[in-house]
Formats: sequence, C-alpha cells, structure tokens
Amino acid sequence: MFWSFFKLGLFTIGGGMAMIPLIQDIAVNKRRWMTDEECVDCIAVSQSLPGVIAINMATYIGYHLKKLPGSIVATIGVNLPSYIIIIIVVEILHGIGDNPYVLGALVGIKAAATGLIAFSAYRIGRQVLKSAFGWILAAAAFGVITFGGVNAVFAILAGMAAGIKKTKADAGRGGKKDDLP
Repeated sequence: MFWSFFKLGLFTIGGGMAMIPLIQDIAVNKRRWMTDEECVDCIAVSQSLPGVIAINMATYIGYHLKKLPGSIVATIGVNLPSYIIIIIVVEILHGIGDNPYVLGALVGIKAAATGLIAFSAYRIGRQVLKSAFGWILAAAAFGVITFGGVNAVFAILAGMAAGIKKTKADAGRGGKKDDLP
C-alpha cells in the first residue's frame, strides 16, 4: 500500500484533484481495494473534509484496508514524494527560475493538470449524477461558484437544501428514493 501511494505521489503533477482518477484507478481497478461505489463514497467524504483531497483519500483507503496503521502508511506514502520533490525543485529553481523555457514548461504542466481535473469531474459526474435534477444542480453549482464568486460551502449547503426539498416533494407524490441524483 505504501509503494502504491508513494508512486502515485511521485508521478502525479497538479495537486490533489488531479490525483482523483489515478487513485480511483489504483483502488478500484488495479488493486481492487474497493468497489466503484465505495470509491465514490471515499471521494465524497474526502472532499467534505479539510485538507487536500488526495491525502484524505489515501488516509480513507488506508483506514478502509488496515485501520489506523493503514491510514498512517498510506498518508505517509502519498505525502513523502512531495516533500522530497519540493526540496529538490527549490534548489534547482533557485538558479533557473526566470528561464523562459522553465516558465513555459510550468504553463504546460498547469494545462495538463487542468485536463486531469476536468476528466475527474466528468468521470465522477457520470457515476454519481443519475437524474436530470442532479445534472442541473451540478451545473448550477458550477456556474455560481465559477462565475458568481459564491463560496463552495454555500453551494454545497444550497444543494443539500434542494435535495432535501426534492425528497420531501417526491415523498408527498409517492416517489421513490431512487429518483434522487
């Protein structure tokens, strides 16, 4: 488990959100540590907690597998490469940080990380959003956060309220719980 998360932390660029599809692939497809549904729950819980989602996911998966020792091992595994790389990069960039090729490479890395995050959002959306209501709510949350400057916490709270209201309305009409997003 340590080596799986260490390699993940070593070779993933773009932060925690960019790591989601890779963690999902390792935990569900390659290692079969959890099912798709359990991984979606892991993502939801990890996103709702403070801190970097990739670290939260590693901790969650480690705990899922081996309780406290597993969570410690997985968390150290995913974090350790970052510490090592940051020390090395700071030493290297100290002398070449203004180089136009280095600056251009960083722009390319940011673009690739943005693509990974977009892919992750699409993949999770396909798994979780199962109704028109869910897709509309997700699009509305994206819009108000991205273009309206609304804090994500308020968008989450509004989504919770809308989901509860829809559940009550569906219950009043004899709807099923499965109709939820």
